Amino acid sequence: MKQLLSLLIVLMTSSIVNAQYSIKGTMTPPEKSDWVMLHRLQGIKPKFISHTTIKFDTIKVGADKQVIGRFSFELPETAQTGVYRATYRNSGSGFVDFIFNKENVEFIFNPKYPEQSITFTSSRENKVFSKYLEQSANAQKEINSYQVNYIQNPVRDVKKAYKKAVEKLEDLQEANENKSEGMLSHHFIKASAQYNSSSPIDNMEKYVASKVDNFFKYVDFESKPLYQSSFLIDRINDFVFYLNYSEDQVTQQKLYKESITKVLDDALSSKSFKKEAIEFLVTSFTDKRNSEVVDWLFTEFYDKLDNSDQSFKAKKLGQLSVSVGRVAPDFSWKENGTDYKLSTLNDGQTYLLIFWSTACPHCVKEIPDVHNFMKQFSNTSVIGFGIESDDTKFNEFKKQLDGWHNVYGTHPDNKFDNETVRAYKIDATPTYFVLDSNKKIIAIPNTVEDVHKYFKSL
Repeated sequence: MKQLLSLLIVLMTSSIVNAQYSIKGTMTPPEKSDWVMLHRLQGIKPKFISHTTIKFDTIKVGADKQVIGRFSFELPETAQTGVYRATYRNSGSGFVDFIFNKENVEFIFNPKYPEQSITFTSSRENKVFSKYLEQSANAQKEINSYQVNYIQNPVRDVKKAYKKAVEKLEDLQEANENKSEGMLSHHFIKASAQYNSSSPIDNMEKYVASKVDNFFKYVDFESKPLYQSSFLIDRINDFVFYLNYSEDQVTQQKLYKESITKVLDDALSSKSFKKEAIEFLVTSFTDKRNSEVVDWLFTEFYDKLDNSDQSFKAKKLGQLSVSVGRVAPDFSWKENGTDYKLSTLNDGQTYLLIFWSTACPHCVKEIPDVHNFMKQFSNTSVIGFGIESDDTKFNEFKKQLDGWHNVYGTHPDNKFDNETVRAYKIDATPTYFVLDSNKKIIAIPNTVEDVHKYFKSL
């Protein structure tokens, strides 16, 4: 009997030591790639956990057959709780975030629309949180509808309906906070509460101001569970990039700075998360090639930190060497026996610099269109920089580009290793830059349509 009891204890102990939690995902339809990586989120620097392959299968749905993709991970008993991310694509929204709190997690989703389509089939934490998000979004949508109606038609019935809708959302919020008490999802539910005035506001400007002023009302920036997720960064991103918008570029830059100041001086004035928040914003504006805001962020906030990382700053400024607000890198060329230099060129009030190639089908089609379009802008001088392996096709093609400065650029190993091409960080053609009379970059149109739009607006 003692031997049997001892064996049972050993087996139970072994089972506890080797206990694992499973994370299972089903893609319908499956992603084209065959890999998935798992990270645990911690601020802006996720920690890699594991990777696996997607297994494809065919199932019957009624009379039809459907291909699905399945993947799974095993987490040990010692795995840290928090928010994890399953990534299946290197760009775009190719990931799924979920809460892990010592339980198995299973979900089904469409990889094209992961956030909108995900359904959790296992995991109380995620079921409670996802249901809350759906219910609160619907309740807030109803409130927003009454608020808009009240601005247009401020009558008593709309005001009454608005107040009732707000009360409904408040009850929903309280019920979910109580339901999730003691759970990891409780922190996210509490921080996701939305501010609504007790009575509808009859002026759009005042309404927007109230939303802006109370955007972070329920967010605790010192919360460890929120920090170990994308929640805080997502909130900052929404506030800076989506809550304040203007089609006028000058006004938009001002709005960016005002919203950033509110985040960093008010919400994060003395928080440990401040450095990571600034680095996130710097990276975001670097990706947008917005050197004005990046320079401002470094001067007004980052350089004043005790723990600023100068290597991070140098890297980001290096990436912005070719961006709006910077002087275009200088280069020289010969044209009909005459030496020219971009910095000393003085035949235009503005300049359109185009990097293109005869080996690029888009270029061969677009460049003649741009040439014809730019004839109506006599105050703009155009420099066409051909990135070529040799000059044969370039010399023939440039015959139709009269009136332009046509520059030939090459390299013995790889044409994209040309010194000027590398200085401008060109990795695709055509690429457009608009320069002012001092050769400062004032616009970087993405497409030929953007080129048309820019010059037509002058």
